[in-house]
Amino acid sequence: MRPSWVLLLLLAANLIAERRVIFPPGVKPVGPYSPGILAGDFLYVSGQGARTPDGRMPATFEDQARQCLENIKSIVELAGLTMDHVVYTQVYLDNGSSFDEMNRIFAGYFPAHPPARSTVGVHHLPTDTPIEINAVAVRDLAQKKIIVPAGEDQPQFLSPGVLAGDRLYISGSTRVGRSAALPEDPAEQVEAALKRFHQILQAAGMDFANVVFVNPYLTHAMPTEVMNRVYAKHFEFGNTPARATIEMSWLPYGANVSFTGVAIRDLPKRRAVRPKNMPPSPTASPCVFAGDTFYCSAKSGFIPGANGGIWAESVENQVRQTMRNLLDGLEEAGLDFSHVVASNVYLVNLGEFGNMNGVYAKYFGPAPPARTTISPLAPIERKPDALGHSPMLEQISIIAVTEK
Repeated sequence: MRPSWVLLLLLAANLIAERRVIFPPGVKPVGPYSPGILAGDFLYVSGQGARTPDGRMPATFEDQARQCLENIKSIVELAGLTMDHVVYTQVYLDNGSSFDEMNRIFAGYFPAHPPARSTVGVHHLPTDTPIEINAVAVRDLAQKKIIVPAGEDQPQFLSPGVLAGDRLYISGSTRVGRSAALPEDPAEQVEAALKRFHQILQAAGMDFANVVFVNPYLTHAMPTEVMNRVYAKHFEFGNTPARATIEMSWLPYGANVSFTGVAIRDLPKRRAVRPKNMPPSPTASPCVFAGDTFYCSAKSGFIPGANGGIWAESVENQVRQTMRNLLDGLEEAGLDFSHVVASNVYLVNLGEFGNMNGVYAKYFGPAPPARTTISPLAPIERKPDALGHSPMLEQISIIAVTEK
């Protein structure tokens, strides 16, 4: 039998006309999240691992990758869509040697009009899956348009950008042309990645001002302060995109920085939102509207203010503060957690997956948002710093959709 909260989830799906939970038969989520949420013009698909619906793990990576994509396909098709409707994916791999094989299998599921995509390397994934993929699909296939900068051939397994109505999804960018040499200087690496990001924007008739959300992915070889300094030059102070900056175990093609994100064509529909307890920032707005969709930066258990910092030692208490910080952004926009349709949870130690879930679940009703959970890096030694601040154990970013 399904757990009672699953039945409540299905019942609640019928109570909100603009938001529908997509729950394939036999699927048993390992946490408080919905496999898919159909809201507004888009379907948000939770991160799917390689296990079959009955919990079995296929023996080879090829079969594991196929099962992962089959799990996505079952959610997409139950929503009345096809894999052609998918406009964006994030691929998480725990082993860089699997990258080329993943590309080959991925291409088989998107032979004609592949989605935009970002691929990153992680330390660990829930249920010991070696691969996890989440996705966004557009309801109306007529709104999907592949964006390829002039003079480029269409890649086999991803599109540089995908326009879905007025929303542009941008693939992970490292530099212009994979054959180009990677600069040795970290600042030049950031400039090269942002140049590629901008090239995709321009091909869609947009600029940096149109961007609403960015994932800067870094490796240990890229100093965050260098990335921030270069990044800030390309955006308006206090009106930057929402952002989730995550250090990963590795990035494809030997890169040390990659940018992926979302932009909106109609600038009047873009609006940054900043709670009163957050000062303007040169690198990230707390949240940004893209029409009816609200993108919020990743938050941690950091207490804002003059005496700010992370003081909580347990993951449970850090999650509580993180959710409080996210709620500040939602409430500033007249929203709350019931409007959230998707989240990304970055957890330092997946051994605390259950502890995190226990707190996280309290902030959502019986129809929780779609969710992706990853452990980007190996667990750290938990020592407070000289001021008594605790190390960051988790981060969470969210996407919310307003009611029409």
